[in-house]
Amino acid sequence: MLKHFKLQTAERDVVSLTEDIKAFVEGSGIREGLCTICTPHTTAGLTVTSFWDPNGFLDLQDEICRLIPTRIDFKHQHDTPQDAAGHVKSSLIGVSFSLPIHEGKLLLGHSQGIYFLEFDGPRNREYFVKLIRDPDGP
Repeated sequence: MLKHFKLQTAERDVVSLTEDIKAFVEGSGIREGLCTICTPHTTAGLTVTSFWDPNGFLDLQDEICRLIPTRIDFKHQHDTPQDAAGHVKSSLIGVSFSLPIHEGKLLLGHSQGIYFLEFDGPRNREYFVKLIRDPDGP
């Protein structure tokens, strides 16, 4: 089962995907399985992190930008220096991951959420969620 989601981002945005993905999993009828989330963009990423303090999202983007600053000496400059930095950020952070489905629910910690990280933007973006039923599960 595959679902296509669309979203609009702002520059250096962090967008919660948690509720949409949880609803998809819970509505699927899958009791045991695997949920894979991916985005086909080269200047964005996906992560699981805490949602308790919104300033944590600012810290996350600030640290990613500190580690990979936008600069003009990248060897590739597809569109802009920000775009080039976004490619490196996306490669290091990642564009996909999988989480278990257990007893019909996504297996996340009590303070964890799933987030889309925009490294360029603003943009029209998309991501995909693939659910796989455990053949040995109920």
